[in-house]
Amino acid sequence: MKKVYILSLLLLLGLVSSQVLPLIISSYSFLSHVIKLGTMICLAFIMIHVGYEFEIKKDRLKQYGYDYLIAFTSATLPWIFVAIYFIFVLTPDDMRNGQTWVESLLAARFAAPTSAGVLFSMLAAAGLATTWMFKKTRVLAIFDDLDTVILMVPLQMLIIGFKIQLIIVLLIMFILIAIAWKYMGRIRLSIRWKYVLLYAVVITLAAEFFYFASKIIDETVSVHIEVLLPAFVLGTIISKKYNKVKLHNGPKEDILELKDEQKISFYISAIFMVLVGLSMPLLEGVSDFFVTQQVDKDIVDSYLQGSESSVFKGDIKESFELSTVLFHVLMVTILSNIGKIVPAFVYRNEATWKERLAVALAMFPRGEVGAGVLIISMSYGIGGIIVTVSMLSLALNLLLTGIFIVGVKALIKDKENTSAIE
Repeated sequence: MKKVYILSLLLLLGLVSSQVLPLIISSYSFLSHVIKLGTMICLAFIMIHVGYEFEIKKDRLKQYGYDYLIAFTSATLPWIFVAIYFIFVLTPDDMRNGQTWVESLLAARFAAPTSAGVLFSMLAAAGLATTWMFKKTRVLAIFDDLDTVILMVPLQMLIIGFKIQLIIVLLIMFILIAIAWKYMGRIRLSIRWKYVLLYAVVITLAAEFFYFASKIIDETVSVHIEVLLPAFVLGTIISKKYNKVKLHNGPKEDILELKDEQKISFYISAIFMVLVGLSMPLLEGVSDFFVTQQVDKDIVDSYLQGSESSVFKGDIKESFELSTVLFHVLMVTILSNIGKIVPAFVYRNEATWKERLAVALAMFPRGEVGAGVLIISMSYGIGGIIVTVSMLSLALNLLLTGIFIVGVKALIKDKENTSAIE
């Protein structure tokens, strides 16, 4: 568990730095864009490994369909719970209208996605990669994040109208899934860390290229390709047979089992944790009595490169009593995590109650995808206490990630060295 504690501390370091650096650096936009690119590269590296170790059994389509339904439910319930809270608790009666509903639904989507990158890094550091819990969580977390990315398209359309660029995003996603299905484990590429890092950089640059190319078509709407899916797909199509090495006359061993490879993977995870923390938007003016949320347009532009910022309505400053804000943060955090416990009540033929509860608990961590949702929400002029509470809730969930993983390990301590239940 030493590695889990180290990653947790690095996550905390990143969170604290995200609130300090913008105050001491005059122009933060360039640095925040570097942070974004670094986060994308590290996430792509991690997801290539996840995809490489993921085995798609083509005779179990029905099971994958069921898994997607569970992942969809686990992503939808937190979203609906939080959106309802935003509307009926945080929104004054005279401001509840169609536009408020749309904005609340978009902002509340931050509560839906489990952080696949953070989760897989933590579970691997805890030594849980061989358990049924890890294998099931891996499927659910990936489906969970994909569902969030897909649903963001119609939510954005409710604000900016129909745009062909958003349809292109969906089309690319379905093409990538088809590639993973057809070419799984058939491409002879090296999985050594130097090459994986190169793949991650190429995927990130390709995503940025699509972004800038789309701006030529329409300055107000751009194509944002999340690196999570293409990186995962690349991992699934890399041949495992090609990446076996023989050491000291013993049996062939997978390259990822080598100590040097595992060491580098941990270093990448450590860097990723710091960058995820640094990705949190700035909260200013925290005092004993008030919390002031300020959206820096330059910071938002660094993430979106100025495209959607045409609908940004400037700086948003509002003050609220700290005790009130903290209460709402706690309630939103509880609601968002209650919605994630669905896996605990299913898979009864596959695992024990503790294992199923461990899967549910493992789905609690939020991170880079949720932060991305909030960045997009702010770019559309959504602000006020809704965004303040959302950001603080996201930060709280990040801080609790280490505790969640400790709880997961405690629940399945007797199952860590057993094979998955089929």
